[in-house]
Amino acid sequence: MKIAVTGKGGVGKTTVAALLAALYAEDGRPVLAVDVDPDANLGLALGFSAEEMRGVTPVSKLSDLIAERTASGAEGYGKFFKINPRVSDIPDRFSIERGGVKLLVMGTVETGGAGCVCPEHVVLKRVISSLVLDRDEVVIMDMEAGLEHLGRGTAGMVDAFLVVVEPGARSVQTYGQIKKLASDLGVTRVRVVANKIRGESDRRFIEENIPADDLLGVISYSDAVIDADRQSVPPAEITGGTRAEIGIIKEKIDDEKTV
Repeated sequence: MKIAVTGKGGVGKTTVAALLAALYAEDGRPVLAVDVDPDANLGLALGFSAEEMRGVTPVSKLSDLIAERTASGAEGYGKFFKINPRVSDIPDRFSIERGGVKLLVMGTVETGGAGCVCPEHVVLKRVISSLVLDRDEVVIMDMEAGLEHLGRGTAGMVDAFLVVVEPGARSVQTYGQIKKLASDLGVTRVRVVANKIRGESDRRFIEENIPADDLLGVISYSDAVIDADRQSVPPAEITGGTRAEIGIIKEKIDDEKTV
């Protein structure tokens, strides 16, 4: 099972990704959670401490390893380097584990212009491709609001694209943009999880703006989730509505995979 969770900042996609990872782990499935968002905080949502996260080096910052695998030393950088480096060992070597969930932090590549064809970017894309195409465990990727790191072949092998939205015009617009990007990559099935639903008017807004076939489920607004975040408690440790609602969404993802 390979799941990419995306959406605009602040909609709760990291909470959704963390809870899905925890629920799959509780099923006894090996789980690899991958933080692809430059604003990386999936680790905290999974229950890793701030001290543990300070000890994690993002893949994009593994300078020596990247130079070795891409053959991009000081003399070769900016000229020629391997675009198909070996990366299969990176997830196991550089992930940390808690509660049956391994976490891999990808990091980001600092660029001065639009895009980057550089060793770091090549390695990030190759790692994600390997995670989707070659790994046997459940892989849950907390993406940024876009699919930049997914190539055409990789995107086509993802079992579920989940766009987390909240009941607002900007969030729905982001869903439309992501759906178009996915279509450009050959992916026609994009699903929506509506978060922070406070009442009937929010549900109506979602139903009027999201096609019924795309809407996978809704998650009610929860003060418990907000309070847990303030107290650095991972959402998986919360009992009640949110956990149950994401459990239903997980079941629907599993059902769709078998269709």
